[in-house]
Amino acid sequence: MLKQYYNLMTEHYKVLDRELTTNKDIKEDTHKDKILRELDCTTIEFMHQEILNNIITDKKQAGFSEYKMFDTVRGVFTEGGPAFPGTGIFDKSHIQICIRNLNCIKGFFLPRKEIDFSPENQYNEK
Repeated sequence: MLKQYYNLMTEHYKVLDRELTTNKDIKEDTHKDKILRELDCTTIEFMHQEILNNIITDKKQAGFSEYKMFDTVRGVFTEGGPAFPGTGIFDKSHIQICIRNLNCIKGFFLPRKEIDFSPENQYNEK
């Protein structure tokens, strides 16, 4: 789906004679992971805006829309070198979650005071 919106976005940029953003490396990154993901962000935001535009147009024309907004977006990022030889796990791999619909957040908690989790202390406490 994102690929289709990327293609649509490139067409829009051509018509507007605008240059598309790019993902960029930072000089400290020896692995050249394109950590500054400006193109990725632009593409995702473009997709969400186009979906919203389609919803608005549909509702004006037909009173309803088959399009649905995304409540959340999740991205997996593999960065850094291999964590150990022969692995597909990378040192800086991580997942990012974006809550686009704040109604999805039903509540939050305040972190409790941490306790010593070491096994020898768990059995000594009575």
